Amino acid sequence: MEAILPWGIGLFLGWLVIKKLLPVKGVQHTTVQEVQTRLKDKNVQWIDVRTPGEFRAYHKKPFKNLPLSDLSKRTAELDRDKEVVLICQSGMRSMNAAKVLKKQGFEKITNVKGGMSAWG
Repeated sequence: MEAILPWGIGLFLGWLVIKKLLPVKGVQHTTVQEVQTRLKDKNVQWIDVRTPGEFRAYHKKPFKNLPLSDLSKRTAELDRDKEVVLICQSGMRSMNAAKVLKKQGFEKITNVKGGMSAWG
C-alpha cells in the first residue's frame, strides 16, 4: 500500500502540469501581426494582463491594463458580449487569464501568441 501512494501522488502532479499546459477549449489564438490589423475595432476589449509596472514600462494602445492577479475580481468591468483579446509578456499569463474568463462564462476570448515579446 505504501508503494502505491508515491505513484498516485506522481500521477496526480503530472496530470496537474499537463492540464496547466493544455490550451483552453473555446479560446481563439492570434498573432501580433493579426492584432495590429484590428486595433481600431471598437467591438473588441483589448486587455493586457501584465503587472502595472510592466504595463507602464511598455504597452500598446488600445490595450487596457487589467492584471491577471486582479482579473477574477474585476470581470464586471468587461462586456460579456464583446470579444476579449488578451496579451501579456509571452502568452502564458494571458492563457491563464483566458481560463479565468472561460470559467466566468465569457465566450469570445482570444489569446495573443507570443505576447508583447512578439511585438515587432
